[in-house]
Amino acid sequence: MNFIPFLQTAATAGSGSLLMTVLPFGLIILIFYFFIIRPQNKKQKETEKMIAALKKGDRVITIGGIHGVVSSTREQTVIVKVDENVKIEFNRSAIAQVVVDKTEKVKDDKAKDKPSEQAESSVAEESEKKD
Repeated sequence: MNFIPFLQTAATAGSGSLLMTVLPFGLIILIFYFFIIRPQNKKQKETEKMIAALKKGDRVITIGGIHGVVSSTREQTVIVKVDENVKIEFNRSAIAQVVVDKTEKVKDDKAKDKPSEQAESSVAEESEKKD
């Protein structure tokens, strides 16, 4: 009596079982790549772009949760103004995110809407010319 029947069938099946053994591992590797590795690489690239684009006047949040405004930038560090007379120097890698003010976001949205409104009005003008 054999208590491990799948070993007996694997040994007698030959090369077909090799494919059936390797295929699940290949699928697992693909799943890990598309759901874990690839998104992590994308996020890392976005963070590097954000850190490289830091400039004076940007509102930032550090990885420690400190909110402030960039006072000046250097090659490896950023000086963040936290209060009236308080400035703290951080490594660039300590900046978690750049905060976008609601007023800036509204201005950006309006700027995006203007070209589409102009395009719509030009389409309307062209249709009037044809009539």
